[in-house]
Amino acid sequence: MPVLEITPDIRIAGVLAPLFALRSAHDLGVGDVGCLRELVDWAADTGFRMVQLLPINETGADHSPYMAVSSAAIEPSTLEITPAQVPGLTQEAVDAVVATVNLEQLRKGAVAYAVVKPLKLQLLALAFENFAKTDLARNTRRARAYRAWVAQQAAWIEGYGLFRVLMDENSVNERWDLWPEGQQTLAGARAWLERQRSSVRKRIERHVRFYKWVQWVAFTQWEQAKVYAEERGVALMGDVPFGVSYYSSDVFSDPDLFDLTWSGGAPPEPAFRDNPFVKKWGQNWGVPLYQWARHKETGFRWWRQRVSLTRKIFHLFRIDHILGFYRIYGFPWRPQQNADYLPLTPDEARVRTGGRLPRFFQHDDTTEQNRSLNRRDGEEYLRALLEETGEHRLIGEDLGTVPPYVRPSLTSLGIAGFKIPIWEPKWDGWLIDGADYQRLSLTTYATHDHEPLRGWWERLYHATREGGPERVEAWDQMVKLTAFAHMYMKEPEPWSEELHRALLWALFRSNAWIAVCMITDFLGSNQRFNVPGAVAESNWSERLPYETGKWPEMPEVRKAAEMVRGLLAENGRVRG
Repeated sequence: MPVLEITPDIRIAGVLAPLFALRSAHDLGVGDVGCLRELVDWAADTGFRMVQLLPINETGADHSPYMAVSSAAIEPSTLEITPAQVPGLTQEAVDAVVATVNLEQLRKGAVAYAVVKPLKLQLLALAFENFAKTDLARNTRRARAYRAWVAQQAAWIEGYGLFRVLMDENSVNERWDLWPEGQQTLAGARAWLERQRSSVRKRIERHVRFYKWVQWVAFTQWEQAKVYAEERGVALMGDVPFGVSYYSSDVFSDPDLFDLTWSGGAPPEPAFRDNPFVKKWGQNWGVPLYQWARHKETGFRWWRQRVSLTRKIFHLFRIDHILGFYRIYGFPWRPQQNADYLPLTPDEARVRTGGRLPRFFQHDDTTEQNRSLNRRDGEEYLRALLEETGEHRLIGEDLGTVPPYVRPSLTSLGIAGFKIPIWEPKWDGWLIDGADYQRLSLTTYATHDHEPLRGWWERLYHATREGGPERVEAWDQMVKLTAFAHMYMKEPEPWSEELHRALLWALFRSNAWIAVCMITDFLGSNQRFNVPGAVAESNWSERLPYETGKWPEMPEVRKAAEMVRGLLAENGRVRG
């Protein structure tokens, strides 16, 4: 069995692939744990020693993994729904339920969440019904394991279970502020439940037990996937968003941990030329701010729980927008009101908000004292997380407008930050050579929010051919990126295999501990999984064109794998 060594002393390479985008011969219209095992096998054979995923927490109506309805619960659609993997599930039940949908069509194209999610929950419900009769009623070994697990997870699963049932009771809508008044908090909902008829209480309590059981199955499958990856010598890297959804079981259960009067986001960015709101006001994500004083009083219990659960199923994980631990930009209005505020002047906005304007919390970075306070607070909060994760298991996504104290702070804590080559300029505007990156870092050309490398290049190439005002800027970026890859281009050239190879070579050549390429950048494709700020069905639903288990047979994938395997060996990123 390969030894899984995860230390900055050993440079490794990984691949990022959204789970929902993977395909298998047996999936039910969305990538699942079974697909993940196939991806791990392929990654290990290709030379990758890490597989990175997006957040896997349960999602709401928009299906965004960064706006989950629980910081702890796993999305049920990630589960492999087979009799071998789900206790109580029979093949007869699978055949009967699957016969009600066009499975062949469901497996084609993008994820049809409106069909896939209910389909998987229906199968899980049938399995639970059988499990209740054959295991719970007899108190079998599996039943005792389930009950013991639920007892261990009581701190979060009790509130989550009731929240999830009330979602169903309210048309599968996570917006608790639209539920009946008596159901809008955990305390209120418990009191409401006590007032119901015995038959209603029993029905809801059984439904709560079902959702707890689903999570037991989910954590069991994912913990087994972690072991499987270890056996193949591949680390799994997860993702923990800094914020949680306003409409989450966390806010429902522990509202005192959150400041619901402010909405978290990011400051104005002039570079967002196509988004007038972001250019003027900033990004309003809609996540509540944290009541850090309350978190501190509890010994950061909620955060410790969150990262410890993540560590059960991932070897490493990144924190999306780790800058938020130091300071977070807040809006005094919800995202649904953005359009109302777009045309307003600051003075007009103050009139509407009672004198409040978007600002940083707790402090802005305009004075040395404020910067010192922000660094002190961020390090205090992150040390609590590090006590749960251990050394070199937490990766910080430190992109955007980064205060000068953040990267030295992360380094002092032993937290690797990100290096996106095009955003790492030297004093003269040329890009820092990858060989000069600090070892404690992760480098990649793109995250899930960015254009694939090929799409970005082709957009620049098109701009140079058009001859408009963007031509000079586009050519400048092309020249600098090719120089980073030790290529020297005299005039704009279209995307090519030579360019693809050179760019991946430069990424793997870098001194960064971890070099990651998006699966689309590995393939040299234009496919995109998310366009920030866009409300589109294609967000979080695009799937890769081939079944993961068949990648070794696909000529284009096999060719790319052979190229990458050679580059990894050349640059010392494969096992000896």
